[in-house]
Amino acid sequence: MTATVNRLSLNLRAMFGRSYPRVIGMQREPSWLFFETILPLLGIAAYVFIYKGFFLGLDADPAANERLNAMIGFVVIGGTMIAFWLNVLWSMASQLYWEKEMGNLALYMMAPMSRMALLAGMAVGGMFMTGTRAIVTLVAGIYVFGVVLTVTSPLLILAVFFVTLIALYGMGMMLASLYLLWGREAWHLSALMEEPIFLVSGFYFPAKALGQSIALGASIIPATLGLDALRQLLFPSKALSGIWILPPDTELAILLVLAVLFLFLARASLAYLEVLARREGRLTSRHQ
Repeated sequence: MTATVNRLSLNLRAMFGRSYPRVIGMQREPSWLFFETILPLLGIAAYVFIYKGFFLGLDADPAANERLNAMIGFVVIGGTMIAFWLNVLWSMASQLYWEKEMGNLALYMMAPMSRMALLAGMAVGGMFMTGTRAIVTLVAGIYVFGVVLTVTSPLLILAVFFVTLIALYGMGMMLASLYLLWGREAWHLSALMEEPIFLVSGFYFPAKALGQSIALGASIIPATLGLDALRQLLFPSKALSGIWILPPDTELAILLVLAVLFLFLARASLAYLEVLARREGRLTSRHQ
């Protein structure tokens, strides 16, 4: 019993120690807050003006105004979620590879803590750091563009949001091990996945616009279903009923499955890396 408590205490301290730099780092460089919250509004504004131009001349149509408000809201919510996806790609998936390049990975592997605690600390710190900036972007976007949200199921909205984050960062934890295994290709994989995911996940428009089959295929990325469910819950209009992938309750259930799946795969990939390190003295594939 005492050994279990000590082990748990050690892993919790490891999580805290790994998340601490990401939480405190926000206060060390205030200019980051400007570049990562205000500047993204420019990208959001571009899509907002595209939608306003499309609906130009339809101001007298209440249904058109409702759809325009919804489309602008889709862009603002999607632009907010982009911050989390980029954090997963660049601060989670590539992190172990960067730690190896800086010489810290050997210390992490030798420390008597769980490697899952290390990645969990990275995820918690990343959620806090990115969440603070995402809130600023969301509030600024709603205020600047006059988006009207309808909050009918606050508990369901919170459940969808947090389960989406857990699934996203679980995916990042899994990719962290795979990127380390693949070695130098990590940077190129992150760059390759960035823009295509923006498209198929529907960050700036409903994912179903690409077709139901593509939207369902893109649902392996938790952001796809998370965004779709959040938009349904925040814009519950009958005029928008045909643009959703699945009902929000179903999407929440799938997100729960994805969260468990990615966490399991993250643990399995980390265990494989540890076996590889002990057996062959390396942490990358043979061609590295």
